[in-house]
Amino acid sequence: MKKETALKTIAWIALAGVLFSGYLSYTEILQGTCALGTCSTTILSIPPCVYGLVMYIVVLVVSLLGINSKK
Repeated sequence: MKKETALKTIAWIALAGVLFSGYLSYTEILQGTCALGTCSTTILSIPPCVYGLVMYIVVLVVSLLGINSKK
């Protein structure tokens, strides 16, 4: 598999993760409900889906930077 193909695949997966965790973060933080049932768990008073959202955004940005690099 070529480097660019791998990075594009990672970018698409990360985009799906951003959309899913973004939806979960939106419903839990702004609407006050959990889309998947009961979400009573927090880490340092922040829902875990927010950490997932941040992680997926970082992975998406890094993969896009890799795709756009000239090297």
